[in-house]
Amino acid sequence: MIISINGKPIDITLDTEKNLGDVLQGIDMWISPAGNRIRGICVDGQSLQDDTLSGAFPRDVRDIKELDIAVSPWSELAAEALETLLNTCEFYMNAQFDERTQIALDWENSAAARFLASEIPDMYDLAGRTLSGEGLSAPDLAILIAERLREVSEPKQEICAAGNLITNIAERMEDLPLDIQTGKDQRAAETIQLFARTTEKLFRIFFLLKSEWLSLDTLVIDNLPAKTFIEEFNSALKELSSAYENRDTVLTGDIAEYELAPRMVKFYTAIKEIAR
Repeated sequence: MIISINGKPIDITLDTEKNLGDVLQGIDMWISPAGNRIRGICVDGQSLQDDTLSGAFPRDVRDIKELDIAVSPWSELAAEALETLLNTCEFYMNAQFDERTQIALDWENSAAARFLASEIPDMYDLAGRTLSGEGLSAPDLAILIAERLREVSEPKQEICAAGNLITNIAERMEDLPLDIQTGKDQRAAETIQLFARTTEKLFRIFFLLKSEWLSLDTLVIDNLPAKTFIEEFNSALKELSSAYENRDTVLTGDIAEYELAPRMVKFYTAIKEIAR
């Protein structure tokens, strides 16, 4: 069997692979660490679509002469899926009430929905609730989609534009102990929420950049191996969540001011340097 990726034959020897599914699984494991995904499969000149793909998995490799696999970067596929969802939101907003059920059904059956369900499940869940009339409004969802689209299509610009946001949230985290002590509970809760959302954004962009250009084995953040820095960051996040839920105001304030605020700034600085 001749195996090609994006039209170019590759030198690969099949060992334990007995059927098409085995081969595809092995290739997917090979390309995924570099941030790539399979987007199309052609067997002996016949393109396999979603409705025929699973049925072809058991096909014996001895019965296949040529296998051509189309591969694209994860970020490219994610951008396409998010653009489709954004267009769906716009259609939904402008549609008559009795047209919205069909729009939601078309979305659910789309390739974009399947991609988001497996690769960006939080956006898939948000979309499902919005299109069923139970979640965010379509305009609010569109704002979130646009932000995520910028992250995957223009991560460098998005991270560099976040400087003022990071500075503001770091200052609020440093002020958190005083807010708690003076009874500013609403402001304290807002600070925690803003910090959580912004931290999630930093991690999303970091892992997108890492998958394409970086290795955690060689990257250093704040004089620590990146893996160690991230583990300590995550540990502090869990401690903050536990302290806040248990209404331990002293521990919550200390972790926010002395551990998480400086770590967030250092993490942001490292990502910005990576992007540059």
